Amino acid sequence: MSQINIIENPSELGAGTRGASLGIGALQVVARQRKDDFFGKYERFLVQDQNDMLDFPTVYPFAKRIDGLAEVYQNTVDIVDFVVKQNNFPLVLSGDHSCAAGTIAGLKRAYPTKRLGVIWVDAHADLHTPYTTPSGNVHGMPLSVVLGLNNHECASNVPNPNVVDMWEELKLIGGSSPKIEINDLVFVSVRDTESPEDELIRRYGIRNFEVPEVREKGTDIVFQEIKNKLKDCDLIYVSFDVDSMDSILVSKGTGTPVENGLTPEEAESLMIQFATWDKCCCIEIVEINPCLDNKVNRMAEVAFDILSKCVNTLEKRL
Repeated sequence: MSQINIIENPSELGAGTRGASLGIGALQVVARQRKDDFFGKYERFLVQDQNDMLDFPTVYPFAKRIDGLAEVYQNTVDIVDFVVKQNNFPLVLSGDHSCAAGTIAGLKRAYPTKRLGVIWVDAHADLHTPYTTPSGNVHGMPLSVVLGLNNHECASNVPNPNVVDMWEELKLIGGSSPKIEINDLVFVSVRDTESPEDELIRRYGIRNFEVPEVREKGTDIVFQEIKNKLKDCDLIYVSFDVDSMDSILVSKGTGTPVENGLTPEEAESLMIQFATWDKCCCIEIVEINPCLDNKVNRMAEVAFDILSKCVNTLEKRL
């Protein structure tokens, strides 16, 4: 790959609270305050969002505003595919975590014959479906989209037939379903889940490097174990949700803050090591919400530190 391209996806259709669309701007504020030309150094692409839909009630309680996500995902697929086919590295900055399904679909369209591994650094498993969701927020569903799951076994909802059709459409965006194999998914820091997700994790044996394990083993060993777990994958996508970090140590500047998470130092160490891996083909950072930040813009400050060091590492590698 020749250079880094920044893809900005401000969509927050999938979130339960407002403000994730402002996360990219919060990162820009930090860069400008520090007189860092980060956002001027790289070619940038903007994904067209459908956030105007948030000004109207949703009629789909088990998949809120799913009717706008297909277009957002398709826009994301087109840009990710374009960047990759220019032989560049897509560094994706997104609003809520539902955006990740579009990013993965774009990678799969660009690399249709490659086996794609996913490292999901997050407090949440994001394995719900319209059949199991307790909230209806689609940012809790992106992994089920790319895995092609319904989890009827744990169903507690009966979605509208239109939702069922749109859910199947989301799975197929990018041209294939599933996009990834469930054995090629690794969790880091997941600690806030509901029973339908727990059942899937048990059923498929999804590996979760919980915070106590990361702390006990250290990030170097965890990285080596992740590399070994995903050794048969051709390419690796890393999704970093800032709520993977401890909300007390950092801030509550994210849609669903959770305590007892990674320290900023642990998150930074892991992300830098992921960036060194020659199989790493895309990094995405999501869920910065300055509207919810109880420490002014602290979440964006911490995330920008991590982002900058990842990019420095990528530049050396590329």
